[in-house]
Amino acid sequence: MTERRADPRPSGRRADPGPPGRPAGIAAYWDAAAESFDDEPDHGLRADRTRAAWARLLRSWSPAAPAGVLDVGCGTGSLSLLLAEDGHRVTGVDLAPRMVGRARAKFAAAGLAGRFLTGDATHPPTGEERFDVVLSRHLVWTLPDPEAALRDWVGRLRPGGRLVLVEGRWRQAGAEGVPYVAGAEALPWSGGVGADDLAAAVRPLVGGRVRVEPLSGEAELWGGPVDDERYALIADG
Repeated sequence: MTERRADPRPSGRRADPGPPGRPAGIAAYWDAAAESFDDEPDHGLRADRTRAAWARLLRSWSPAAPAGVLDVGCGTGSLSLLLAEDGHRVTGVDLAPRMVGRARAKFAAAGLAGRFLTGDATHPPTGEERFDVVLSRHLVWTLPDPEAALRDWVGRLRPGGRLVLVEGRWRQAGAEGVPYVAGAEALPWSGGVGADDLAAAVRPLVGGRVRVEPLSGEAELWGGPVDDERYALIADG
């Protein structure tokens, strides 16, 4: 039987406590979580079935290799590794240094090249570089200004590039639950964001070229059945 959390926080999702409006302690929380982070089925992708399911999705969303991919909030690099195995040039950014360290270790063990940077996901420290794909999974709910982050990410796409957001709504309005750090309940999309709301935020940035793929029914992605809203939003720049 697969254990489910009421408020899941899947791979590589974190925010920066520095600028005003961000709850203190979030960076420390995710840094401390790095050691056991991959124990969750959809974090470590240790089961062959789960790993294969994510690899299949990533291939369906990505252009032909080699493409330049920015994995924002990369966590321990599980999705980055799948992309690199398919021949893509991957840059991962995460706020938590220990997460970044584990991502680098995964690539070293696999003998693959990848670049991993410690930094704020809202403004990734990649300078003027542009990418064919900007990918983020379960991150926007941690951000104090998610719409500013979305604008930044779209601005990092090459012409014809693609924004891929794997997101969900973990806790419905009014549901009971303790925030994972003090103050997190004040974040704009605390507990996740529904597909309609996220599409409404992204659509004006890309001229309306947005589609949503429901993922809640694909149990192999999560290590078991889930009953909350999970989806991928794909936007072409």
